[in-house]
Amino acid sequence: MILAGDIGGTKTVLSILTRESNGALTCLREQTYSSQHFTAFDDILTVFLPADAAIKSACFGVAGPVVNQRCQTTNLPWLLDAEALKRKLGTAKVKLMNDLEAMALGMLYLPAHELVELNPEAEAQDGNIAIIAAGTGLGEAILYWDGNKHHPMATEGGHSDFAAQNAQQDRLLAYLRKIYPEHVSCERILSGIGFSHLYDFLRAEGFAPPCPVVPEINSGIDRNAVISRLGVAGEDPLCAEVVRLFVEVYGAEAGNLALKSLAMGGILIGGGIGPKILPVMRDGQFINAFKAKGRFNPLLGKISVKLSLNPRAPLIGAINYFNH
Repeated sequence: MILAGDIGGTKTVLSILTRESNGALTCLREQTYSSQHFTAFDDILTVFLPADAAIKSACFGVAGPVVNQRCQTTNLPWLLDAEALKRKLGTAKVKLMNDLEAMALGMLYLPAHELVELNPEAEAQDGNIAIIAAGTGLGEAILYWDGNKHHPMATEGGHSDFAAQNAQQDRLLAYLRKIYPEHVSCERILSGIGFSHLYDFLRAEGFAPPCPVVPEINSGIDRNAVISRLGVAGEDPLCAEVVRLFVEVYGAEAGNLALKSLAMGGILIGGGIGPKILPVMRDGQFINAFKAKGRFNPLLGKISVKLSLNPRAPLIGAINYFNH
């Protein structure tokens, strides 16, 4: 049996599979759990694993930095340790990966129809691939190209500094510094909570009247989802500007990542937010911000930028790790 998991701040997905002699995989059980309802990852394993499960290998993509095969999760009070998991599962083949590292690997196994090209001028090229994913947080990873195959590399690039690109973004940075005086990271904008930050900023600026159906931040309603839905549909001018500005910042940071990794093999966009705002991601604003790097505009203008429609990429990467 193969055990694989995608461990995130919002949900944890676990899957048990068997591999047939011809290499084909058969899923025996797959379950999604609300991460916040458990005090430790072990508690989910206890609920999920059959009593007679004989695990041959296990790989988990985890939302947090994996150092020496240990991970203190970023948005959960969980500590995962590969050595402890080896003892619990009864196998020496246990691997912890950063969730974006697992997503990067999983992206290589997606069929073409699950990837939407955002750059109409893209040219197919070999080379490194970079992955960026806005969801509960902002993840970034690299697929290093050795000339024959890609190797996943974890980063914590989502926590790097937000770089303002125009006068409006200068004011946004000043606004966010009041909320986060020690450090304004890209993740403060390019994540779920980012929609609320952008909405409150634009409201404070007087960009447009407040939307009467957008709840206050502690209402118990998913405020970010309301803002993004109204913005994509164009039903409210303030919410529409929130989504436009989100996409502009998202494209710029994807361009930064492409430069830092020299991702000539392409950029892949994962995470839960991209598919939900797909019409705005496709209207040209994202790719224009992506390319807007001065002298490097021509270089970035030929890089493929594809958005994944498959939310299972991290799990697919964990499933395939030991056979990649």
